[in-house]
Amino acid sequence: MSVGGEFAAATTFLVESAPHGRRGLYSSFQYVSTTIGQLLASGLAALLATLLIEADMDSYGWRIPFFVGALLSLVGLWIRRGADETSAVAGEIQSGKAERPKMFEFLRNYPRSAATIVGITIAGTVAYYTWTTFLPTYAQITVDFDVADSLQIGTISLVFFMILQPLLGMLSDRIGRKPMLITFGIGFVVLPVPMLGLLTDAYASLLVVQLIGMVFLGCFTSISAAVNAELFPTRVRAAGAGFPYSLTVAIFGGTAPLIGTALKDAGNPGLFPWYMSALALISTLVYLFVLRETKDKPLS
Repeated sequence: MSVGGEFAAATTFLVESAPHGRRGLYSSFQYVSTTIGQLLASGLAALLATLLIEADMDSYGWRIPFFVGALLSLVGLWIRRGADETSAVAGEIQSGKAERPKMFEFLRNYPRSAATIVGITIAGTVAYYTWTTFLPTYAQITVDFDVADSLQIGTISLVFFMILQPLLGMLSDRIGRKPMLITFGIGFVVLPVPMLGLLTDAYASLLVVQLIGMVFLGCFTSISAAVNAELFPTRVRAAGAGFPYSLTVAIFGGTAPLIGTALKDAGNPGLFPWYMSALALISTLVYLFVLRETKDKPLS
């Protein structure tokens, strides 16, 4: 809930701060910072698991990451208190010169844009949660991959993924958003079944699968903030981009590890990559036939 609530404000701030022709680059830092957070969290969890015995971890150790997160939240609050507002519209609302937008004004006035964000996000959120979070577990439960090795590979892959973001964001500022999203969509229509089918208990097997997936996934994550923000005018941008995005993430992304584990328990782990490909096909059709190129569109 907390990540979903902050996503819209953070992405709107990034995109509205960007100079013309650099919105893809600026939006990519959403997932740079998210990945840094994941790396810090996994590193802290691994450190605690190493230093504490199981009884201490169960008693108080699991609370320490939440305490660290609370301190970082105060840093975020300090940063935002000194940040300049990126929208003149927001200033007019705060001063009473303009009416505050109603809760679902974006849905009433821009239903096509809201539905487009759902279609854009379905494949991206499932791929993201699978490749950045669930894949090491999937390898463990399907091919008995070594737990320590899978976590190490996950960390290497996250660093690689983080480095890719600004590079792919800059590429989208040159070639457009649609080619990037189509590349991502086709990649995840075609690749999950053969790639996950090739997993073995060999170290290189999981590393190669995860790195290849990260390249295609980066074509989505690096620009999703820019695409979402570019679909709505300033007045309703945060709510319009945030609500359908967060709802889609909760329904499809948050349940991806659950579905993958449930299929394994039911004796059908091989169905999970087909599930990913089916959702990727839905989003790819949106990229091809519904989404309009927004790279050069001025923020209205």
